[in-house]
Amino acid sequence: MQTIKAGIVGGAGYTAGELLRILLPHPNVEIAAVVSSSNAGAPVALVHDDLLGDTDLVFASELSGAEDVVFLCLGHGNSRAFLEKNPLPETTRVIDLSNDFRLAADRDVAGRHFVYGLPEANREEIRGATSIANPGCFATAIQLALLPLAAAGALTEAVHVSALTGSTGAGRALSDTGNFSWRNNNVSVYKAFTHQHLGEIGETLTGLQPGFGRPIHFIPYRGNFTRGIFASVYTTSDLPLAGAQKLYQEYYRDAPFTVVSEREIQLKQAVNNNKCFLHLAKHGDQLLITSAIDNLVKGASGQAVQNMNLLFGLDETTGLRLKSTLF
Repeated sequence: MQTIKAGIVGGAGYTAGELLRILLPHPNVEIAAVVSSSNAGAPVALVHDDLLGDTDLVFASELSGAEDVVFLCLGHGNSRAFLEKNPLPETTRVIDLSNDFRLAADRDVAGRHFVYGLPEANREEIRGATSIANPGCFATAIQLALLPLAAAGALTEAVHVSALTGSTGAGRALSDTGNFSWRNNNVSVYKAFTHQHLGEIGETLTGLQPGFGRPIHFIPYRGNFTRGIFASVYTTSDLPLAGAQKLYQEYYRDAPFTVVSEREIQLKQAVNNNKCFLHLAKHGDQLLITSAIDNLVKGASGQAVQNMNLLFGLDETTGLRLKSTLF
């Protein structure tokens, strides 16, 4: 059986914790190093309490040098600096979970070219890549709601999006809008019409539907829960509901983690697993697509492992058959 030696840089954050939760039982993975400059020498389970009893790993100050793949779980802007300062062997794959390489203009650094890692849009290119820019969480939920329309050239009008995200989307560091007292029983808008994920969404859609130049009006909300994204996406469409459902079912026929549901969906269906759930409805001339993912799994670490599986020729679902918790 193929064994992949994996390293994680930025090992103390939420996305690193989720990577460890998924990779420790992965049948093809051995963790070579979990790097955290602020926790070097400390047990990993001391920071990631949910791994207590599951691992004896200790945080390292640097990579071991034996890694086949390195996951970068660094803050936005830090991955590029890390690769410039610490060039890795050409044979070492890199999967970056920041936004440093998601846009086409930013994808080259230290002799590496990053491929945008949304499997449902870019599977074959991912298979042949050495470096992957993992998509953003909002970007994943919104793109999966729109890919079939763009691929069919059926995006003809402006797109409107309202999406609610859990507090883990803001990262582990303390912030005024991330603490329990502020989030609990509270909802707020942030980065209306200006969210950084709009760039990668636009590039993917125009890649599938050249000439698509309609605006995407995106209102993100901070939710009063910890995990998950629930997005409502709508646009004017002349497709009948049955035609739209057929279009989506066919587009995602070979996508193991994107589920088109005939019943209305709820956020809890997606929490703790690597699935995206979609539901379509028609209201007059408006096609409404609701989309639900876990921001830390399909929106980050689970999708990163999905990309790793593709890079190493494994079944895409290996280690990712995770179950949600509805109650």
